[in-house]
Amino acid sequence: MNKYRSHNCNELRKDDLDKEISISGWINKKRDHGNLLFIDLRDNYGITQCIIDKENKNFLELEKTQLETVVKIKGKVVNRSNETINKDIETGEIEVAINEIKILGTCKELPMPVFSDQEYAEEIRLKYRFLDLRRKKIHENIILRSKVISYIRNEMIKLGFLEFQTPILTSSSPEGARDFLVPSRLNPGKFYALPQAPQQFKQLIMISGFDKYFQIAPCFRDEDARADRSPGEFYQLDLEMSFVEQEDVFNVVETLLVNTFKKFSNKKLMHDKFPKISYTDSMLKYGSDKPDLRNPLIINDITEVFTRKDVSFEIFKKLVKSGSKVRCISTKDTKDKPRSFFDNIDKWAKEQGASGLAYFTFEKNEELTAKGPIGKFFSKEALLEIMKKTKSEVGDSIFMACGKQNDLEKITSLARDKIAKDLDLIDDSIFAFCWIVDYPMFERDGVTNKIKFSHNPFSMPQGNLNEEDFENPLNIMAYQYDIVCNGIELSSGAIRNHKPELMYKLFSIAGYNKKQVDEKFSGMINALSYGAPPHGGIAPGLDRIVMLLANEKNIREVTMFPMNQNAQDLMMKAPSDVGEEQLKELGLTIKTKK
Repeated sequence: MNKYRSHNCNELRKDDLDKEISISGWINKKRDHGNLLFIDLRDNYGITQCIIDKENKNFLELEKTQLETVVKIKGKVVNRSNETINKDIETGEIEVAINEIKILGTCKELPMPVFSDQEYAEEIRLKYRFLDLRRKKIHENIILRSKVISYIRNEMIKLGFLEFQTPILTSSSPEGARDFLVPSRLNPGKFYALPQAPQQFKQLIMISGFDKYFQIAPCFRDEDARADRSPGEFYQLDLEMSFVEQEDVFNVVETLLVNTFKKFSNKKLMHDKFPKISYTDSMLKYGSDKPDLRNPLIINDITEVFTRKDVSFEIFKKLVKSGSKVRCISTKDTKDKPRSFFDNIDKWAKEQGASGLAYFTFEKNEELTAKGPIGKFFSKEALLEIMKKTKSEVGDSIFMACGKQNDLEKITSLARDKIAKDLDLIDDSIFAFCWIVDYPMFERDGVTNKIKFSHNPFSMPQGNLNEEDFENPLNIMAYQYDIVCNGIELSSGAIRNHKPELMYKLFSIAGYNKKQVDEKFSGMINALSYGAPPHGGIAPGLDRIVMLLANEKNIREVTMFPMNQNAQDLMMKAPSDVGEEQLKELGLTIKTKK
């Protein structure tokens, strides 16, 4: 016992009846019944109901005390009456009859109630984040985060990984997102960069002869915020292994994630062994490399159908002749849906910037026909071909779009999600993991038309490359992989390129000469030249893992002190101005944009 409490607010039970105890915490709720005042006292562990009658000298003071005031209560544990037992809390069979009360910390008028999960404006929640964190749901999310990280750390150690810390102040990288830069006082005019990820360092650890590394790594990227991405900083489980192939990495990560998700969630896993989907197949079947496999809808390519003479839908036929493709989504047993269902989806597609979604429903009376605005343009034979390609049946409907591949993938991916939501096809009680594999090493920049790395420039290309492969770089596949759960990318990883001569060649395809590579990646290239083992790794995002486990839609709900959409910390008022003396010391001047 210390001077503040003999028990916490979730500890007292019927076994403690008649004990004289002391508890401390925040006044969560008050209920004034005239001669009796009920108080719910809350601490990190739970809630205890306390009661005081009007005859007690502390009654009037307590009656006037603001919610969220911190108090110490001394009293006696007593039974609750049968009609007041609260089965929703673990202390619900007892209450504390108050003898003495001491105020430990006063509270001003609250800008938002703590006892409610009511939604409030982001500005208020983030400005008063210390109050927001007291709210039950958010508080539990942060505790869950701590438990998940502790569990993962212990599991990694059990798997034989060693935990190391890599530098926070490092050099700027030309790849990936924008860096956060830090000026150097001792080296005027030069800058450190905060790491976007410990990518080069963890490879250097492997080259240093360590076999298995991990780190709960802070990462810093100057990116715009999204529901599943915090602006500024985030944390990832960074890991790397020597003398491994792709499958070895998969086995470690699958074991870890399966165990973690089974321990911290009651939801089912669709697969204990995660399916592997090639990047090409994923873009075709789902329109995205982040597919939600809970959604049973599949995208099919039916471009060839529009080369048939017995198809007279001229709008699509003309577009196909000019190089466009046609992709469609088949929905099961939707023949009885009202016309408004189909028209609303078409309208929605136009709101997304597409020309709309053409549709029809397979019907059969005496023979196969198609019901809908464009059904008349297809012969029976053409309909049979579409049914075969899409594995459709009579009573199913087809939604189709036509356009250039990139635009088509975007709209069909969105349409797949939209239609599944409208038809209530997503089972929210499931986690559906998958690997996306066989990423192309290179892609063509849509603006400059230049060849660039599509993923990670340090990845190992697949196969025994020859000169012909380098002449057709878009055909080169890489040992790069992503892990996805319920449509959210949790991580990217790769088997690394540990051969300097091969790395120079790949960088040359992306427009870097040897001198530029040596300047930008001198530490890495130099290290690889002194005996580098084959190695690979991955870095699952911890924030996203916890977001899924907490069943939250926004990563802010599982982050202790998040920034707003404009990368501002409203509580600490960051970023902020700095004084002239600080700037002078760093040899910097501020030039304001006009």
